[in-house]
Amino acid sequence: MKKLITFITTITTLSAFAQDAPKVKFSGYLETYYGYDFNKPADHNRPAFIYSHNRTNEVNLNLAFIKAAYDDGAIRANVAVMAGTYANANLSAEPGVLKNIFEANAGVKLSKSENLWIDAGVFSSHIGFESAISKDCWVLTRNISSENTPYYESGAKITYGTKDGKLTATLLYLNGWQRITRVDGNNKPAGGLQLTWKPTDKITVNYSNYLGTEGVDSIRTNRFYHNVYGIFQLTDKFGLTLGFDYGTQQKVKGNNDKNEILSPVAIAQYKFAPKWAVAGRFEYYEDKNGVFISTGTPNGFKTKGYSLNLDYSPIQNAVIRLEGKAYDSKDKIFNREGIPVNANATVTASIAVAF
Repeated sequence: MKKLITFITTITTLSAFAQDAPKVKFSGYLETYYGYDFNKPADHNRPAFIYSHNRTNEVNLNLAFIKAAYDDGAIRANVAVMAGTYANANLSAEPGVLKNIFEANAGVKLSKSENLWIDAGVFSSHIGFESAISKDCWVLTRNISSENTPYYESGAKITYGTKDGKLTATLLYLNGWQRITRVDGNNKPAGGLQLTWKPTDKITVNYSNYLGTEGVDSIRTNRFYHNVYGIFQLTDKFGLTLGFDYGTQQKVKGNNDKNEILSPVAIAQYKFAPKWAVAGRFEYYEDKNGVFISTGTPNGFKTKGYSLNLDYSPIQNAVIRLEGKAYDSKDKIFNREGIPVNANATVTASIAVAF
């Protein structure tokens, strides 16, 4: 903790010299929240498949970070340190102060005439349209597929973007599925691909995948995951996001039998006033054999989710949010005062500020 405090102090001190070094930019983000789970868990923890905004019946800090970014056109670097319940839940497997690393990477431009870069370090995930920064998402809390795919990753990547900015392609070499440090006993690297097409400033279409292994080398199984989504700003006030995830994982090493995961999601957002917006989300997540979400029930995890979200942005860099969310599962995978039930409902409020 002392090392983290010292690092944050150093970042703060360096910010005083930002005017003398215009290529360095300092920024930050802070989000506090209050969530209420109507199933009233005694330990104040949301269900185990939720990693962001995962505490209930208390005011808490979801995510706060301070970031420094450098870019002179040929070299770039980013470093950000964080705190919050998001960090506690998502980086619990990382050692020491790595638990507080939100982002830390450096890159070099490989061509003077083309937009071609190589970067290495810790990055935000290349999978999915929802990030850890809630302010940038249409709904306050994350969908189930976002919660159970990487929020972050470490390794190296090569990125190429066309000069018109319409197409970006990224090839990644990774240490694993949401890992900074590699799993002990696993020596096989992972990788991924991301293709993003923006034919206009109102349409984004993306395909991402991941190929890697889980477990130590003697019993490791192959995982192959796909994510497709489109974001369509149909009018200045109305937008639609559609996504679909599909993944497979070997049941046993050396066997062709596979477990499957699938998840469609749809979000609609309507800005009914200059500072106000409302959004609704429907999602379905199926993980029958417990690859990511183990239930121990006959049908496994087969759950529908419904969310309704209200945003108020008093200024451009801040948002006050309120969300109601309900889950409906085929099996009784939730717990209400010691009794298994099919449903779970929550109300969450947050204040997020970027600076």
